[in-house]
Amino acid sequence: MAGKGMLLLAGFLLPGFLLSEAIKILTAFSLGECLAGESESGGSHYLLQDRVSQILQDHGYNVTMLFYGEEFLIPDFEKNEISYNVISWLPPEDHRKDFNNSFDFFVTEALHGREAFENVVKLMEQLGIRCSDLLRRGDIMDFLKNENFDLVFVEAFDFCSFLVAEKLGKPFVAILPTQFGSMDHGLPIPVSYIPVFRSLLTDHMDFWGRVKNFLMLFDFSLKQWRLHSTYDNTIKEHFPEGSRPVLSHLLKKAELWFVNSDFALEFARPLLPNTVYVGGLMARPVKPVSQEFENFIAKFGDSGFVLVALGSIVSIYQSQEVLREMNSAFAHLSQGVIWKCNPSHWPKDIKLAANVKIMDWLPQNDLLAHPRIRLFVTHGGLNSIMEAIQHGVPMVGIPVLGEQAENLIRVEAKKFGVSIQLKQVKAETLALKIKEVIEDKRYKSAAVAASIIRRSHPLTPTQRLVGWINHILQTGGAAHLKPHGLQQPWHEQYLLDVFLFLLVVTLSTLWICGKLLGMVARWLCGARKLKKA
Repeated sequence: MAGKGMLLLAGFLLPGFLLSEAIKILTAFSLGECLAGESESGGSHYLLQDRVSQILQDHGYNVTMLFYGEEFLIPDFEKNEISYNVISWLPPEDHRKDFNNSFDFFVTEALHGREAFENVVKLMEQLGIRCSDLLRRGDIMDFLKNENFDLVFVEAFDFCSFLVAEKLGKPFVAILPTQFGSMDHGLPIPVSYIPVFRSLLTDHMDFWGRVKNFLMLFDFSLKQWRLHSTYDNTIKEHFPEGSRPVLSHLLKKAELWFVNSDFALEFARPLLPNTVYVGGLMARPVKPVSQEFENFIAKFGDSGFVLVALGSIVSIYQSQEVLREMNSAFAHLSQGVIWKCNPSHWPKDIKLAANVKIMDWLPQNDLLAHPRIRLFVTHGGLNSIMEAIQHGVPMVGIPVLGEQAENLIRVEAKKFGVSIQLKQVKAETLALKIKEVIEDKRYKSAAVAASIIRRSHPLTPTQRLVGWINHILQTGGAAHLKPHGLQQPWHEQYLLDVFLFLLVVTLSTLWICGKLLGMVARWLCGARKLKKA
């Protein structure tokens, strides 16, 4: 059986190796998640797109990344590991300042529990302006056209990537760095058991949950339309009338949709044939941690340690009050705490707990794989959750932005962690949550079960990614994988025209029957009168 499995894998991948040498792929990275100032860490979206670019390059493709912005300083990213080409560019200085101001305001509001949709719209408007800056760059666009790429690999957070692919007239595939529900690209949505994005529901809904989910579907559709409209001016400026793309149609035009998640976390749902889960792409071989970490961990013996990493955004926009409460909570633990937190930003009036070690960078994957780890305190980013699942580590989540709360709803539903809102982080509450997850072995068991699900796929995430890229390149696209329904107008997809027709026929039939019965009734009444006369 093992021999047959290897033959199957070889049959899936080998033709791609024979093709890939001459294939040129452009990967487009979104600057949507980058931090203000553009000199800090580019965050999880950049790391994911870098990983995709490196995987494709390692499998023989000629890869070029279109990089919007300055080169980011990511501590765990070694420049000598880059083997693909990079094209970077900068928008005008005034546009950069406007974007930074919008981003600062958006993050500050969100960290204070005021993540208003209007702030998201304003941020997307700035990204639309930035996209216009790129499309105006004749030097870059001409270079991309002359390179004659065979395929464009877009990151779906920023719609500009889709417009670049459309402008080049090249087929493209997309990777969704967040959950499915954050974007509508044509998947069926049975609202009876598929929670709508931001509903904070699970796949087990009672009657009122289904009512809420149904109503939120309309709200979600309106918000999607509003976000798409932020690129209207960009599209009008750079595409001639009569051939202007519609963003909602472009999303459905992708040959393949790769999703950075896994059914170990996500609720089971219907998929289209051109949708592929590749959660776990970021998983790398585990390396031993440094002696500095080993010495710290050894102090706490069998109690082990807790790893804390709340993402790149929180490390920049740190709230002193939140730091104070977290530090106080950690002081009540018998475990050691390794905390990703910039020491230069640590408030001078807060004495660091004796069992806490703060670092501005740490090897998260390697620490999650350490045999003495007991818990992961995370912001709920998808990459971090997938790494924790990979190593079977239970979690306490503190969502900060975007889809993180939705991710942690799934963590709670799958029983391998709990969550607490950032504005509710108090020392006593956080300490109780941490102790609950560490001491109740059911959380660890569920996390290990999720790890087994994640690891036991027939093909690895990398094999799925490369195998499907090979497939569509050999077959000239994925038309055979996309249902005709993606091309139908919405009223046809939902059979509204059929229902309207049947309603008209039914009402017309009832009306005719009513008229006939009336005529018969009048005739009978007239016949009776004649007999009496």
